[in-house]
Amino acid sequence: MSRIWMTGYRTYELGVFKEKDPRVQVLKYAIKKKMIEQLDLGLEWVITGGQLGVETWAIEVALDLKRDYPNLQVALLLPFGHFGSQWQEASQTRLANLKQQVDFYADVHQEDYQGPYQLRQYQEFVLNHTDGAVLLYDTEFPGKSQYDYQAILNFQAQSPYPLEMVSMDDLQEFANDYQENQHNQ
Repeated sequence: MSRIWMTGYRTYELGVFKEKDPRVQVLKYAIKKKMIEQLDLGLEWVITGGQLGVETWAIEVALDLKRDYPNLQVALLLPFGHFGSQWQEASQTRLANLKQQVDFYADVHQEDYQGPYQLRQYQEFVLNHTDGAVLLYDTEFPGKSQYDYQAILNFQAQSPYPLEMVSMDDLQEFANDYQENQHNQ
């Protein structure tokens, strides 16, 4: 897969309310491991949105990985214009900074939020412009990513589209691995 859609839980769904939360390091570690797996399989583009959580962490991890993988490209696609404008100032600034750092940035819809149809069209656009997805999502712990998961399943019914899911059990394994690596350093 040369172009993957990476998405998953929002910060609040994971109970993470500060970037200094130690769980953020574990989540970024998991994202990095998954990205490196994909890079070894030919990944060229990480494509994601700007939701606070897995999506913004994926951008940060991918930007860091560009030092070792200079051909890696990062695309930030937002579903509608002025996405995130209702967020706290620090979060708006963070998103603005990420827009400046990625290789490609665009709003799928230029208009401000009009309705859920924009989110569905955003999903369709991303699905049609990627070769597969990595989804940090567990069906036993529902969240907003259930809509992306369902969109992917619907898309898979029409054409082959690989999906790799990272469950809560997987995250626990990454946490154990991360902790072990920290002790060995």
